[in-house]
Amino acid sequence: MAAWRASRAVQTDVIARLIRGSILQPCQKSSRVISTAISTEAISHEKSANGSHTSEELIQWEDTFSAHNYHPVPVVFSKAKDAEVWDPEGRKYLDFLAAYSAVNQGHGNQRIIDALVDQAQRITLSSRAFHNDKFPMFARLLTSMFGYDMMLPMNTGAEGVETALKLARKWGYEKKGIPKDQALIVSCCGCFHGRTMAAISMSCDNEATRGFGPAVGGHVKVDFGDADALAAVLEEHGEKVAAFLFEPIQGEAGVIVPPDGYLTAVRKLCTNHNVLMIADEIQTGIARTGRLLACDWEDIRPDVVILGKALGAGVLPVSAVLADKEIMLCIRPGEHGSTFGGNPLASAVGIAALEVVTEDKLSERAEKLGEKFRAQLQSVQKTYPDLVKEVRGRGLLNAVELFPSGLGNVSTYDVCLRLKERGILAKPTHDTIIRLSPPLTISQQQLEEAVKALNDVFEFDLPNMKHDTEGSTIRKTPQACDRCGRYKYKMPETDL
Repeated sequence: MAAWRASRAVQTDVIARLIRGSILQPCQKSSRVISTAISTEAISHEKSANGSHTSEELIQWEDTFSAHNYHPVPVVFSKAKDAEVWDPEGRKYLDFLAAYSAVNQGHGNQRIIDALVDQAQRITLSSRAFHNDKFPMFARLLTSMFGYDMMLPMNTGAEGVETALKLARKWGYEKKGIPKDQALIVSCCGCFHGRTMAAISMSCDNEATRGFGPAVGGHVKVDFGDADALAAVLEEHGEKVAAFLFEPIQGEAGVIVPPDGYLTAVRKLCTNHNVLMIADEIQTGIARTGRLLACDWEDIRPDVVILGKALGAGVLPVSAVLADKEIMLCIRPGEHGSTFGGNPLASAVGIAALEVVTEDKLSERAEKLGEKFRAQLQSVQKTYPDLVKEVRGRGLLNAVELFPSGLGNVSTYDVCLRLKERGILAKPTHDTIIRLSPPLTISQQQLEEAVKALNDVFEFDLPNMKHDTEGSTIRKTPQACDRCGRYKYKMPETDL
């Protein structure tokens, strides 16, 4: 016991020095976890220009002390405002990911920060075991703004998806009369609904699914954008299908926009087969695509809507599931909940986030700027027709897809690294696609800067990058989907 206490004392001292930002030195062997990490490679106390730790130092610490479940672009966010980000050395960048559309309202929106600080000084958490004076106001605003009877508050988008799946199954058993434990959920190939077990059980991404089996059962897949395929599944399994879960635009798949009329056809099929139409609007909702919801582009009303990301404006994790009473009241006390869901701090932030969207007309702004942005990107495509396969998107959710043959052995990650050097922060998806989704507060001039940077990378950087990787085997070989055996993101034959 004495040895254990001595070990803990050493760890406590090291942690205290970490917090104070002092020089880290190798620790005694009695503190195995911390001493090993720090003594293996002592971390320099070099500071950046503004007195904080350097980007290199911070990235090294993250690599040492944090799980390796992300492969980030090597840039450190130290300060941000609207669409601009600064690293510890004071270098400025334009953010073209917006935390996967979580900061639609812009980094550090002052009205939202003021709401956060004001509420934090009063009360932050009550749990749902008691009432608080902010959540009812948030629930009333959210339901009236989106036109649903009720909402169920959660925190992260993944929790929102799990909530919607439970709600759909409960509704299926209680209202539709599906036999016990036989409810089915239909979802789309290429979908992304999070990384929980239920979510990856719907995934076609081998990296997300391999090594995590067995999958949660009760799922059926159809191709996204194919209403006939959905019709066939509902004809075959309709009596047991509780819900069809979909993204109106598939974000992680590469900003895949469905054919015109697809959502309308889905609405009709779900109605005819008494199946809940569940729209995952976590990334597409709250003005991102030029409408409050992406489903609004076809003027259809899902039975259930899942919101997240920008509902918390990048300040706090806030998510919610919207539905009418006939569906929502299938969940009763004790059957589902969250300690932090609906907390007063998140509610205050959620109210402010929605008010900013409305007052600043962010939907209209996203639509207008998005049209100009895509037109400029299409001009780049015309300049490089053998490199740029497609420019697509809605509002300020856009993507540029490149031909593998045009890239050679260069990856889109490498392209994003060169964009970073030119002051633009973007992230690739599925090897050949660059997603471009800046905060909705971005200016026209800043969008033009990004277009110029992309053009310059193609003109000046890419030829040298291709030359440097010539003869290498960097490009990954396409792999068949473990679920269906198809090459979901297969390249055209001429590009293999």
